[in-house]
Amino acid sequence: MNVYEPALDYNDNDWDVFSKWIKGILIISDTTVTFTKKDGAERVMRCTLRPDALPVQEVTESKEPRKTSDSTLSVYDLEANGWRSFTIRAVKRVEFAIDNDEI
Repeated sequence: MNVYEPALDYNDNDWDVFSKWIKGILIISDTTVTFTKKDGAERVMRCTLRPDALPVQEVTESKEPRKTSDSTLSVYDLEANGWRSFTIRAVKRVEFAIDNDEI
């Protein structure tokens, strides 16, 4: 198990790099993310962005695309079986396992 905790003194560039890094980890691994919710409560979520773990979504032309944000990340919650999001700068801990075959 690998564990990463972002530094308290990250600057804007550090958070941008962290955002890209965590997205990459989520695409190849089920990940446990600990973060602080907007109400101040701590949340631990087992989540992923692995394509083979995501539900199939029907594409319709009438739907307007959702707004995207650089400050939040939408992930698939493996325990709730639904999409959730968290603020990237609120992440306190990331736990993941990567096999050498996945890199």
